[in-house]
Amino acid sequence: MRSKFEVDLSKKLKNCLYEPFKVAYTWEANYIPDFVPKADKNILIEAKGRFRTRAEARKYQAVQKSNPEVEVVFVFMSPNVPMPGAQRRKDRTRLSHGEWAESNGFRHYTLKNLPEEWCDKKFIKKEAIDD
Repeated sequence: MRSKFEVDLSKKLKNCLYEPFKVAYTWEANYIPDFVPKADKNILIEAKGRFRTRAEARKYQAVQKSNPEVEVVFVFMSPNVPMPGAQRRKDRTRLSHGEWAESNGFRHYTLKNLPEEWCDKKFIKKEAIDD
């Protein structure tokens, strides 16, 4: 029993089972992608500095699962940043944002390796000169 109230109630509900099974449910919500390529409206681009919580990361898994006709793609500011709450592995590293994306079937990019078809050609040339 999780609370004193539940203990007290269980004394009255003798013909009832306590937490006998799990019931799955879905939570309805809406997602607004940060960017969508003009040429392919089935790609949803999410710009991410970092995930603040694991729950935030799970949101994108739910968006992808609920909308199999689209692809959520991340553009990380730094894909090597550790995920929130990531435990240290034996090699002392932590699961990074990029590793999380790959292990969950998401493509990901940074500003330096964006697909050309998403970008203004002048911007790509300028970035190459600035590097």
